[in-house]
Amino acid sequence: MPSSGTEASRHLATEIVRKLREAGHTALWAGGCVRDLLLGLAPSDYDVATDATPAQVTALFLRRTIQVGAAFGVVRVRGSKLTGAEVEVATFRSDGAYLDGRHPESVVFSTPRADAERRDFTINGMFYDPMSGEVIDFVGGQADLAAKVLRAIGDPAARFGEDKLRLLRAVRFAARFGLTIDPATLGALRAMAAQVTVVAAERIAQELRRMLVHESRAQAFELALDVGLVKAVLPPLLAIRGLFQGKPIQPEGDLWDHTMLVLKLLPPDPSFPLAFASLLHDIGKPPTKAIHNGRMSFHNHEQVGSRIADDLCRKLKLSNAERERTCWLVEYHQYLGEAKRLRESKLKRILAQPGIEELLALHRADALASSGGTEQIDYCEYYLREQPTGPINPPPLVTGHDLVRHGLNPGAHFAEILERLREAQLERIVNSKREALDWLDRTLEERGILPR
Repeated sequence: MPSSGTEASRHLATEIVRKLREAGHTALWAGGCVRDLLLGLAPSDYDVATDATPAQVTALFLRRTIQVGAAFGVVRVRGSKLTGAEVEVATFRSDGAYLDGRHPESVVFSTPRADAERRDFTINGMFYDPMSGEVIDFVGGQADLAAKVLRAIGDPAARFGEDKLRLLRAVRFAARFGLTIDPATLGALRAMAAQVTVVAAERIAQELRRMLVHESRAQAFELALDVGLVKAVLPPLLAIRGLFQGKPIQPEGDLWDHTMLVLKLLPPDPSFPLAFASLLHDIGKPPTKAIHNGRMSFHNHEQVGSRIADDLCRKLKLSNAERERTCWLVEYHQYLGEAKRLRESKLKRILAQPGIEELLALHRADALASSGGTEQIDYCEYYLREQPTGPINPPPLVTGHDLVRHGLNPGAHFAEILERLREAQLERIVNSKREALDWLDRTLEERGILPR
């Protein structure tokens, strides 16, 4: 077996198995880490399955344990403070009925075979003995991995019925590992896709995060569309299917095809807001579509799309930070399309925004998927790198207090005055407080308004 993975977590998982066995228990690595090791991938974490009860695990590791799900047989064991490693240790169990589509009504501690048979997919139902290097496979996971097949364990409808989030997980696993979904599993997935909405919004959002930040994101959403999960989870996206624009890069493709290409062209490790905004960036086009003189237009689609994105983010209960960044990226995804023609003050202001790197990444992917030309984005990146006309975001030269000291009466008009002064500063018309106030006096005099 390859020795890849987080070494601290691997070392801790090995230590836990050894200690449990020394105490007379059965203990094995379980689930996703076994799948990843068989695929030659680095596991992101390790899980241990054992016949020891949560109380016995706690007694063995004492203060190093955290009770995260003892009622379901799960205890987390911590490594040293230096490594920060943690491993979940779960007791072999069988589950009772799933009445809420998420949690079993009861659990019964059982055997490795029974534990494997209550898991979701065969590729996730294997165990591994880190001492002997033996794979323990009761469900045919090795054969399915070799055949590149995703298959539910036992009755697919029953497995999906136990936890409806498995509907999304099926799509994610199939896309991530390049697997074909077994016909019976695929049939149940299509038949039950609409039921995913019973799952808590936060859990759906977490699954979308995992899909979108991975390089297989486009394949995952193509499959999600095919089986009906897009309709269930992100219904406004359906409207971009069949909307043809004749883009030079994809003359025969519709807006969905364009969006999938944008997803593929993102940087290797995009943030979730960037990837989600890329998925939604043209979602405002269907409701704004109009024909003028035989030509199609989508006036204000960025603002409309941002409002749709905001609604979806709220329904998914994303954090305020994720929601605001996603909506900002959707709203400004075309803003830099004519960057060279922007007034310097407008260019500097957008380039000074905290999310500018993500906006440029979205712009670049969108440009490559549309015309193929990136000169506007190249210019912005050059401008940011070289700052040819001074700082992008210099401190304001004048404040409201300065205006009062200069003799102006405070009021709502101060906001407009300060905005005009800021633009003059960014345009390099004024370069000091004195110049700014002199410019203000000239402007007010021209308008017939003088300081008191």
